[in-house]
Amino acid sequence: MTSSPLSVLHRATRIITYGFLLIVIVAIILVSSIFTILPPLLPNQLSAFATSAGENGKIAFSSTRDVNNQEIYVMNDDGSDVTRLTNNAARDSDPSWSPDGEKIAFQTTRDGDNEIFVMNAADGSDVTRLTNNLASDEFPRWSPDGEKITFQSNRDGNFEIYVMNAADGGNPTRLTNNNAIDGSPSWSPDGEKITFGSQRDGNPEIYVMNADGVDRQG
Repeated sequence: MTSSPLSVLHRATRIITYGFLLIVIVAIILVSSIFTILPPLLPNQLSAFATSAGENGKIAFSSTRDVNNQEIYVMNDDGSDVTRLTNNAARDSDPSWSPDGEKIAFQTTRDGDNEIFVMNAADGSDVTRLTNNLASDEFPRWSPDGEKITFQSNRDGNFEIYVMNAADGGNPTRLTNNNAIDGSPSWSPDGEKITFGSQRDGNPEIYVMNADGVDRQG
């Protein structure tokens, strides 16, 4: 039986339509896969950065869950009672508890570049700026006695480790001094040592030094 030109046209149209739909479906799958892979690579899409609980049993973390930029939150150690502490157009991240659990230090871009601020851990009130310069001050970490905060900064040309008074950001002191990148400082439990990462030997390694910056060991 010979098909009419009209029926042939209908079949051709169906084939083209199904083919187009198949291409669209494949494209959607590919795009979905790409965007599933991409988020971890985009700095402003980091979902969370958590720090261990303070004396009050809370966990502080940064998240993009409510907005397109990171904000600071706290929650119970079982994930309940999530409370948002910061709310602005800047990127607030890297929270760090004071030893008594009353304060949280964090880095923020609310003044244009990364600076270190501190706020009340209960409700985000009493926000106080601790650093103020055109460089990037990042990754604050409280000393065990609550008197000092160590941090990384490129204020002298490349990232080095610094320490300052926790109360007001006073007496900023540079602890490392070399042409490599030093960063991610952390105190020992007794406050006598500071560990940090460095590329001074050509690749990232872990180092430890006295809290005053001397006797550095790899």
